[in-house]
Amino acid sequence: MPRHSKNHDQALPNKTLVLDNGANTIKAGFVGSPSKFEDCQIIPNCLARGRDKKVYVGSELDSCRDFGEMAFRRPVEKGYIVNWEAEKAVWDHSFFAAKSTLPCNPHESNLVLAEAPNTPVTLQINCDQVVFEEYEFASYSRWIGPSLNAYHDIQCLFGAVARKSEVDVVPAECLLVVDSGFSHSTVTPLVNGRPIQQAVRRLDVGGKILTNYLKELVSIRHYNLMNEDHLVNEAKEQVCFVSSDFRRDLESTWKGASESRKQRDGNAEDIVVDYVLPDYNAATKGFMRPHDPSLAARVRKMGAMANPGGIVEDFMTLGNERFSVPELLFNPGDIGMQESGLSETVLQSLSGLPPGLWPAMLGNVLVVGGNALIKGFVERLEAGVRQLAPAECVVRVVRSPDPLKSTWLGGATMAADPTALKAAQVTRQEYQEFGSGWLAKVFSGASRKP
Repeated sequence: MPRHSKNHDQALPNKTLVLDNGANTIKAGFVGSPSKFEDCQIIPNCLARGRDKKVYVGSELDSCRDFGEMAFRRPVEKGYIVNWEAEKAVWDHSFFAAKSTLPCNPHESNLVLAEAPNTPVTLQINCDQVVFEEYEFASYSRWIGPSLNAYHDIQCLFGAVARKSEVDVVPAECLLVVDSGFSHSTVTPLVNGRPIQQAVRRLDVGGKILTNYLKELVSIRHYNLMNEDHLVNEAKEQVCFVSSDFRRDLESTWKGASESRKQRDGNAEDIVVDYVLPDYNAATKGFMRPHDPSLAARVRKMGAMANPGGIVEDFMTLGNERFSVPELLFNPGDIGMQESGLSETVLQSLSGLPPGLWPAMLGNVLVVGGNALIKGFVERLEAGVRQLAPAECVVRVVRSPDPLKSTWLGGATMAADPTALKAAQVTRQEYQEFGSGWLAKVFSGASRKP
């Protein structure tokens, strides 16, 4: 029997760690039976240094109470791991230290790692070397994140009857995954869980650009927050929404707060709000509240005003910033980017497919990633795609129940099937015999023969 066949017949360890190594956070957890969203932990993927010069690594950031002027060092840039020195520090603290968040013995564990589509080969080789040579995992597989989402019960998300637990888990036959995260947004068509490579499209607009744009706007109009990445990112997550009618909402904010007290999208809600900034003493998080013109006038006159408890509040009044920032996902040209919006990117992706696949793809669009949590995002995407798609195609867009953990849960669902896991994994012995070039063939679905 050939030597590589003997290696492949070896039994894999019972413990499997699934990592969705995002630019902003790592979604990590061990495979359960069955796995649930609650089994996944979200770990900040960064090294951070506060103004007191204290350095926080990964999950240590959760214990920080003063995020003022905090500097971040992120291992992932543009969706790819480019700084393994920083990434290893986060992994060591999270998985391999004495008091780690998820204790893991790599010699007795399988690793399922999600990466961004079209990762450069050099960076993939670096990743393979770290996994097998630095950490010495027993086995390892590298997937593009969108592919793992195909292992969800997709039709159940669209309202069909949930599949039975005893039924073998197989990837969805046709699925179009829109993943809008921290670094970028991608559109990936999948057939039986495999990406159609020539149809994968990328939009270089993600949560990071939205946060930076909001920083610029509030620094010009309110306070200088150019060094307050964490504060502005929290404000973005709380106050921003995607407008269903950008021109209408823009005109209403131009006319003043009194004119914006109207029915928007069928709900009575003011566009203009006040966002109270944290002082990192009594309050570590900011919060949004309805705009009070009289209060704002008094604060502008006095500079600051103590509330009955004696605490001074600083706040900024936000109007069109709330919807003009996430509008970049659909109109990157607003800041001079020569790229199409997300709805157009979906149609560009379909143009790389045979027309016969269009109805199946448009009828099964799954939205994941942190930006999917922005209010109105899914509705705007569905309306934009429906406007551009052929009239005879039914457009159905659904958001994962937890867009942040969706890729992780798809990977955990796949890894819970021993047959599917063994077909995807490469053991450390195989890596030592055939090298990283052979790994690329295996992970692309090619034969295991070198």
